[in-house]
Amino acid sequence: MTSSSPRSYHHGDLRGELLDRAEQTLRESGADGLSLRQLARDIGVSHGAPSRHFRDKQALLDAIARAGFERLGALFTEAVSEGSFMQRLESVARAYVRFATENAALLELMFARKHNPAAGTELPAAAERAFSVPVALIADGQGNGEVIDGDPTVIGFASFATIHGMATFVSSGLVPAALAETMLGDVITQIMDGIRPRT
Repeated sequence: MTSSSPRSYHHGDLRGELLDRAEQTLRESGADGLSLRQLARDIGVSHGAPSRHFRDKQALLDAIARAGFERLGALFTEAVSEGSFMQRLESVARAYVRFATENAALLELMFARKHNPAAGTELPAAAERAFSVPVALIADGQGNGEVIDGDPTVIGFASFATIHGMATFVSSGLVPAALAETMLGDVITQIMDGIRPRT
């Protein structure tokens, strides 16, 4: 006999399935549209099953944000894997703008939860690991004489603020997506002009 009632348990990766569905809901309805009970209904498990992985909605949001930073860190790592300093910087910038424009609601959540004292230590640590990749790239550029002296974290984050602003303009529609690629190239050139050692 086949039952249409929710499963009281789940074979496989329930946590991963919950996170995937939660991110989809976040994209469609925002954080206000998320609830553990609704997620359970969406994936066909008992309403109490998600609590085995997330004690409440805030824990779920923190997990989504942490997964976002981990994904972003993996994109950065891939972007700096080969090429000249300029090529790697451009790859990092393009990876970030693509991630930010395709996952605008997720990125907003990532930064919002990162600064929440209730988020614990794992989420800020994931953010630090992700952004340590472009900071290390700046340090590498300094070692090659392609970037001005100074704290690589300060230089890296100042540069990234410009890239983040570009991504925000695209996400908001202020900059048409069709122009983003061309404009990003100009932005990267301007960043390089600002961080290149003066001769």
